[in-house]
Amino acid sequence: MASSNRRTSAPDVVALFGPTASGKTAVAACLAPLLDARVISADSAALYEGLPVLTAAPRYPTELVGVVPLSESVSVGSYQRLAHRAVDDALAAGRRALVVGGTGLYLRAALSELRLAPPPLPGERERWEQTYAELGPERAHLLLEERDPAAAARVHANDRKRVVRALELSANEGSLAPARDDLWSREFRRETLLVALDVPLDELDRRIEARTAQLAAHGVGEEARRAWKGPLSATAAKVLGLEAFATLPEAEAVEATVRATKRLARYQRKWLRRLPAAVTLDGARPPEEIADEISALARSGERLPGH
Repeated sequence: MASSNRRTSAPDVVALFGPTASGKTAVAACLAPLLDARVISADSAALYEGLPVLTAAPRYPTELVGVVPLSESVSVGSYQRLAHRAVDDALAAGRRALVVGGTGLYLRAALSELRLAPPPLPGERERWEQTYAELGPERAHLLLEERDPAAAARVHANDRKRVVRALELSANEGSLAPARDDLWSREFRRETLLVALDVPLDELDRRIEARTAQLAAHGVGEEARRAWKGPLSATAAKVLGLEAFATLPEAEAVEATVRATKRLARYQRKWLRRLPAAVTLDGARPPEEIADEISALARSGERLPGH
């Protein structure tokens, strides 16, 4: 049964969100022993095995890290099942669950009963791609308007990707504009304290540059080239930095990965502002200080004044 983030007792789950390079891993390392918590990753890239350097995998025990072969695709739905099981197992063992991640949709899936669109049937995406190509943008959009007016109102005819996705969903009893949108709901499966780390953009950029250079120094190129040679699923191939470090000279790979990571961080900061009932903390402080503050919040069951 879902519960809101207004707590009268210590929460079962503490969730830690922040942009890449905001310091989540270091904070979680300090926080887990304070809470007697199992750490559970909510990072789409960290799920894959064989990429510990590229994904900056934690050096302490963390569930849902390195558990999926690179040859397998991962959906939000499949991750949600793994995450719910990990959270429930932690609680059954008398521990708290500390869910940590920068993939906003994965974090929401781990914390809530997020109702997800059904996966496409085999060949469904290709069929609607062909339909869009044959009809052209305007007529394809008119077809979408007939099938799902609410979705059509949200999508421009020239946005091929979203029109195709909306048509695909409409054929599978789903919608790009569902009557109930759970994504920004304040309800969670368990009593949850949700904390977001905010770091000034200039500091975040500096950390991204330093971390990417460190990846190169720690042999990420060799790791990426080895992974790139093997069978890769469509989702694994999209892991940030994998193609760049596997195919480009190191200096170019570092530059390309820094650019892509900065774009990702800006996108994640938009999620940070929209997360429901989140307590936002200054992430530019030492991780021990942040962990102490979150631990105090969890013990008191209260929100910080002014948040």
